[in-house]
Amino acid sequence: MKKSILSIIVFIVALVFSNEVNAQKFPGLDKSPMDAASYPSSYRESDKKVKIVYSRPQLKSRSLSKLAPAGKVWRTGANEAAEITFYENLNFGGKEVKPGTYTFFTIPGEKEWTVILSTSKNVWGSYFYQESEDVVRVTGTVSKSSKSLEAFSIVFEGEDDNFSMHLGWGTTVVTIPVKG
Repeated sequence: MKKSILSIIVFIVALVFSNEVNAQKFPGLDKSPMDAASYPSSYRESDKKVKIVYSRPQLKSRSLSKLAPAGKVWRTGANEAAEITFYENLNFGGKEVKPGTYTFFTIPGEKEWTVILSTSKNVWGSYFYQESEDVVRVTGTVSKSSKSLEAFSIVFEGEDDNFSMHLGWGTTVVTIPVKG
C-alpha cells in the first residue's frame, strides 16, 4: 500500500515538473505590430491583385520627420522592411511591375515621396539598402489630412482595375496610383 501511494506521489510530482519543462515561452505583443493591406481589401476576396505586409510604428509624441527623415531611405514601417507582393502585372505609379514579392522602401519628401520596389529580401530596417537592387522608383504625391493617425497605416482604395495605395502617418498621406 505504501509503495502504491509513493508511486502516485512520484507520478504527480513528475507530471507537474515535466509540464513546466515543456511549457513554451511566447513573447509579449510587439510595440509596432505587423499588419497587412491588400486590394481588393475584402478578407473574403481570394483573388488579390496586391498585398503588402508591414509593421505599424506609433508616433508617441514624436515627429514624423524624426522617425522617417526627409531625403533618407526608410524601411516604410518598423522592424523588418515592408514586403509587397504583386499577383499580376500592374502599373504601379506609372511603371509596369511584374508579379513577385519586392521589398518596399520610401524616401520621404515635403511634396512627394520616392517609392522604391527592391529585389532584396528578408531585410531588417533599411541599413543595407542598395540602389543597385531597385526594380522601379515611382513618385507618391503628398497631401495633408485633417485627422492625425497615431499608427503608420497603409490602405488601398478604388474600383476594379483603377485604385490607389495610401500611406498615412500623422497628418501626412502619400498616394500612389495603381492600374490593372
